[in-house]
Amino acid sequence: MDVYEAVDSRRAVRAFSDEPVPREVLDRVLAAAARAPSSGNLQPWHVYVVTGEPLAELKRRATTRALTGDPGDEREYPMYPPDLASPYLDRFSAAAALRYEALGIERDDPDRPMKIAALNTGAFGAPVVLFCYLDRTMGPGQWADAGMYVQTVMLLLRAEGLHSCPQVMWTQYRRTVSQLVGADDGRVLFCGVSVGFEKEGAAQLRTGRADVTETVSFLGA
Repeated sequence: MDVYEAVDSRRAVRAFSDEPVPREVLDRVLAAAARAPSSGNLQPWHVYVVTGEPLAELKRRATTRALTGDPGDEREYPMYPPDLASPYLDRFSAAAALRYEALGIERDDPDRPMKIAALNTGAFGAPVVLFCYLDRTMGPGQWADAGMYVQTVMLLLRAEGLHSCPQVMWTQYRRTVSQLVGADDGRVLFCGVSVGFEKEGAAQLRTGRADVTETVSFLGA
């Protein structure tokens, strides 16, 4: 699979099979992802790879919190700006509508928030979740580096025939995650990434993208 195909076929999969992911594949992907760029070569990320019984226990704890109406831990960073405006709000709303439709959750379902939370805390059935942390002393530049690292991981997973789903949602249950993986208070959870093989017959969601003329300007050409 070439890089263009990997980029084009990467999407946030929200239905994984229980087929295990070989350890050697994860080792290969994460070793190669270390080549992701970072300013000053700081490589500010630290990843915990959770599978098997530890992941099952984490899913149980987080899902229990979700289903009992626990609002979650206070956020350490905002997912979105507080006053999201057009065209960003338009893109967000369109993608959310498609996502909930694919998951079979009606917009007016009073239990929608709880159902969405439970699907997320179950990692959509994925047998592997990667948790990416940064040292609290890191700044915006290093957060950008972490984003490039996570994208590199997801593209390499595609090259291995695997899919993924980046989940900032895990930050709402960050205390539960940190307790299980053993991350100390000096690290902040950036996101989780669910990893696995896509479940056969699952509804495939592919969100649209803005035309390149909306997001790119050429000068001098």
